[in-house]
Amino acid sequence: MIDRSIATQIVELIKNEGLEAGAHLPAQMLADRLRVSRSPVNEALALLHEKGVLTREKNRGFFVARPVVEPLSDMVSELGLVETSILTSAYFQIADDRLKGLLPGVVSEQMIRTRYGLTNAQVSAVLNRIAQEGWAERKPGYGWEFSPMLTTPDSLLKSYRLRLALEPAALLEPGYRLERKTLERCREVEKHLLAGGIETDTADQLHERGVRFHESLVEASGNSFFIDAIRRVNRVRRLISYRSMQHRERYVEHAKQHLNVLELLERERNEEASEELRQHLLHTLEALASIREILNSGPDDQRTAQPETTS
Repeated sequence: MIDRSIATQIVELIKNEGLEAGAHLPAQMLADRLRVSRSPVNEALALLHEKGVLTREKNRGFFVARPVVEPLSDMVSELGLVETSILTSAYFQIADDRLKGLLPGVVSEQMIRTRYGLTNAQVSAVLNRIAQEGWAERKPGYGWEFSPMLTTPDSLLKSYRLRLALEPAALLEPGYRLERKTLERCREVEKHLLAGGIETDTADQLHERGVRFHESLVEASGNSFFIDAIRRVNRVRRLISYRSMQHRERYVEHAKQHLNVLELLERERNEEASEELRQHLLHTLEALASIREILNSGPDDQRTAQPETTS
């Protein structure tokens, strides 16, 4: 079963990066960017080839057939990539149930299949996605075990303290250089959000755009240890991030703060940019009291709580 969300993300990457016809799309590069294995990427590339978005050359791989200039939503709809499938619905329901404590720490594929009305192929697809994102893994021999990471208040607080220590420091690394193209791409994303994307983007799109902003800033440090650490913590914070997207009011403020950081970096005022980023993350950390309430409360209480961690 092809995960059409991967194909959608590839189309979005072509648009956001301004890739022209003939640009090469190596499968491993895409797998690294999208934080998935090569198998679903290869399937998505083949699908986009069938739909005329990409060309394929023997022994060379896939290439952009034409630039994506139309609005992403129009392009995705035109290509039939809109994913309101049972697979996506089941994924978010599993995440929600896990956060509410309605799923045990260890589950069987049969339990997931029965509880969410999935086929064998759908169970495999959704559990593999969860495993790739780092919040569950297959047990030796039988069943799946959920990670406690980011489902307890203490682990969540620790993840944000790590980011608070790491991300501002990355901006002060010797030789820090944020490429002009990367800076402009990040800026356009924030402008898109302020122009209405906050209300219309999917949870996947919002999460990935936030992750790409913060990872892009750290990647510009050139410090492989910083880069590896931020990627690891972003993989495991996805679960709680989706919960926060039920309430998007604070995204406007966050987008403006992101733009302020970018403006300071553009002017090579890295110390000020580092402090601005520190304050941005500190504000999020201070908002974790509401997240603690969500994680410590029962399902009825959780429906009324309003988390604010969206950075």
